[in-house]
Amino acid sequence: MRKKAAPIELSVMQASAQKACAVLKVLANPDRLLLMCQLSHGGSRLSDLEEQLGIHQPTVLQQLGMLRDNALVETRREVKNIFYSLASTAAIAVMNVLYEQFCAH
Repeated sequence: MRKKAAPIELSVMQASAQKACAVLKVLANPDRLLLMCQLSHGGSRLSDLEEQLGIHQPTVLQQLGMLRDNALVETRREVKNIFYSLASTAAIAVMNVLYEQFCAH
């Protein structure tokens, strides 16, 4: 039999709920969700994301900016290319659950 976990303080639950809502709010956009899904397979250049997802560059840049501002993706520069990759373990965990629920056969 599993031992029951100790109850969590209300203030801790409230803070955790705020953090979870912030991540879910950012992911609640089809373009950002597609970008996160694509990046979950490994880092990509802007031009590759644009081509793979069929999203125009201004939209890709805007959505990647939102993801970066919320610390879900990070960038690294190599010569003239900027590579994007996932940066948030919480977002990776959410993406794994979404994949299992909606994409796995």
